[in-house]
Amino acid sequence: MSEFWQQRFESLTTDYAAMSPWEPVAVVFALAYLILAMYEKRSCWYMAFVSTTIYTFLFFNVSLVMESALQVYYLLMAIYGWWVWRENTSEPTSPAVGSSASFEKNTMTIHRWSLRQHSLAIIVVMVLTAISGSILEAKTSAALPYWDSFTTWGSVVATYMVTRKVLENWIYWLVIDGISIFLYLDRGLVLTSVLFVFYEVIVVFGLIRWWGLWKQQNPNPIATQVV
Repeated sequence: MSEFWQQRFESLTTDYAAMSPWEPVAVVFALAYLILAMYEKRSCWYMAFVSTTIYTFLFFNVSLVMESALQVYYLLMAIYGWWVWRENTSEPTSPAVGSSASFEKNTMTIHRWSLRQHSLAIIVVMVLTAISGSILEAKTSAALPYWDSFTTWGSVVATYMVTRKVLENWIYWLVIDGISIFLYLDRGLVLTSVLFVFYEVIVVFGLIRWWGLWKQQNPNPIATQVV
């Protein structure tokens, strides 16, 4: 067992030494994106655009074909997210004397999906994972094709949920980011793996914060769900 860990440590050391100088840059911008997204700051999409541009090339160079393609989608969603968040906020306004806190009227606030919507999303992700995974395995030299496909399609759905401010996006990211840690370690992207460990922690805080904001907006929620 000690020999296994020694070999693993030597492998990680080698991977770190061979790390692209662009990976730390991508990591910084990716971390800034998630923190700003947690606070619903529109500037998060600028950070996302820069980090995904760099990761497009990094992932392609380590044979994570689906992850590389995913970055192109992220670029488009960064633009879309910037557009739909341009006048949206879930921050409470200062209440008048003697009244309770209220929220700015806007086109979109944090909301939840129904069980039916989540079930459909999960089924779509699993079907697409099976299809793209089998194609990659048969036709390409892509590494870990099924895991690569799952994190990719899962991220497609979760990113759309972020742009629409769906509360449960944070739960999706908990699963996706957890799997991504091992995926990136296998490909030698050590710093990116460390980033996703931090992501897991930030995601928990993001879920707690958005849940609190949603509860303030819906003190007596019955079924506040928006497509």
